[in-house]
Amino acid sequence: GQNSNCLRVLLEPQGHRYGIKFRLRVRLSKVSRMRVFVLTLLAMIAFAGNSLLCRQALKRTTIDAASFTFIRILSGAVALWLVVMLRKGTRPKAGNWASALALFAYAAAFSFAYISLSAGTGALLLFGAVQATMIIWGLGQGERLRTRQWLGLALAVGGLVALLFPGLSAPPINGALLMLCAGIAWGFYSLRGKGAGDPVTTTAGNFWRAVVFASLLSIALLPWARLDRAGLGYAALSGAIASGVGYVIWYSALPGLKAASAATMQLSVPVLAAAGGILFLGESITLRFLLASIAVLGGITLVVT
Repeated sequence: GQNSNCLRVLLEPQGHRYGIKFRLRVRLSKVSRMRVFVLTLLAMIAFAGNSLLCRQALKRTTIDAASFTFIRILSGAVALWLVVMLRKGTRPKAGNWASALALFAYAAAFSFAYISLSAGTGALLLFGAVQATMIIWGLGQGERLRTRQWLGLALAVGGLVALLFPGLSAPPINGALLMLCAGIAWGFYSLRGKGAGDPVTTTAGNFWRAVVFASLLSIALLPWARLDRAGLGYAALSGAIASGVGYVIWYSALPGLKAASAATMQLSVPVLAAAGGILFLGESITLRFLLASIAVLGGITLVVT
């Protein structure tokens, strides 16, 4: 009561300006949290779409992995260059070679791994490696998980395993190692993005630098190149929309997330990809999918909240 009266006395002579500022600050905080949530959700949808496009191209067309990687990165670079030019009227000069190398390593290893891996095994290995990389980094930087968060993490991983692993044979060692490398590279790329400046120009700069690495790979494997119209289309969509735009959104969301939360959020991508397969590829829905989805998303909620 006394504190309330004192606060009223302090505020009334100022025409309640401070009270207005306080309420505005609370509303802005809620808006900020909602913005991070929406950006993260959109990024996860983009990544799931990227998985569907890659699965279509590398499994149902004749395009080779090196050409797919090159077209994917090049189309992403062109799309981001157009965005930067429309916004600022200058060429993207941000980004750095280390992040570009991590981006290229992820994209190339991802493509080549799917030559021998099934989609479920590949997704399990990829996002397991991403999660482990980012959480280990976060713990090394002083982040700590509470008991409830560890339980949520275990629930999410268990749901992912239940969705993807039963019925699959042991993966080929070469493909498994490639996908683990892809996950580690993507984890480092995401971590480097937490300290980036403008996400659009940074991502554009990284993509243009990654084109150099992808070009060298394509030239080295030119005798084995195979192209078709459908494969080129999937690669272009994967690069321009699901990769380029998706990474910009992810970069924008990362500053509002801890490393452990960012890692665990990405466990939702295989579930979203499976849902996309049901909606767009004619795959049937199963009870196992529903239960695994509840486990994964419920575990993510425990970790993030």
